[in-house]
Amino acid sequence: RRSVVMTGSGPKLGVLLLVAVLLQTVVVTITVLHFTSALNSMKETFARSSVSCLTGSDLQSITAVRGDPCWQVTQQLHLLIEKSLSQRYQRRISSAVRDEVSRVLPSLVMEDRASPRPKVAAHVTGSFVPKLERDGGGRRVQGQKISWWEGQKGLAFLQDVKLLDGELVVSQPGLYYVYAQTYFRHTHSLEENGEEAEDRGKPLLQYVYKKVHSYPVPILLMKTSRTSCWSRGSDFSLHSAHQGGLFPLTTGDHLFVTVTNASAVDMDEKSSFFGAFLIS
Repeated sequence: RRSVVMTGSGPKLGVLLLVAVLLQTVVVTITVLHFTSALNSMKETFARSSVSCLTGSDLQSITAVRGDPCWQVTQQLHLLIEKSLSQRYQRRISSAVRDEVSRVLPSLVMEDRASPRPKVAAHVTGSFVPKLERDGGGRRVQGQKISWWEGQKGLAFLQDVKLLDGELVVSQPGLYYVYAQTYFRHTHSLEENGEEAEDRGKPLLQYVYKKVHSYPVPILLMKTSRTSCWSRGSDFSLHSAHQGGLFPLTTGDHLFVTVTNASAVDMDEKSSFFGAFLIS
């Protein structure tokens, strides 16, 4: 009789356990659904409050209270606007400053710009060690070639350009601005040598030539002239000849200057000079 009672209580215990598990599952499910609904409701409420903050007539009128639902929205919006305006004005100011600096100091801005091409330039000045070549170094040219340029001292410099026997040797192909100036000074030394009648009133000419390997004769790039009648009663007369222009050059091209009345050229570094620089 005792074993029968124990056998009958086994199914009842199993049923109770099953019911307890089902109830626990239902409770957990209801709890999850409740929290999910509450979370969605909070999201919708926050979204509506955020939109209502943005649709307000005056954002500045919202009080900066941390408990206000609009406070975080307005703060983030203000920070975004300030950052955007700051970047915009910074770009404008930088551009304005760069334009002003480029107007006053163009060389400074050129140095600041990144360029894939090397900086190529030369400026050679007069020197007081005369070397005149009346035939331009064995080539058919007009005037006398000036070979006593200075490339290192004073105002002169060479940057990726060589100076060889008074000629600038181009190292990089491209479009170059080439310029030259010679300063003529007529003194009484010409009269003492009996050359006054020959030189008085003669035109002062300056030539800029280019030598290339593929052509046997130098090519005339520029020339300028000026006819000046030197006064008989003056101690000296001063005249300058200046010219410049853009020319395409290739690697290995040579540039040189010839003049007439070479004995009257004043080779001061600020008066007579010659140069070229790469444009593009």
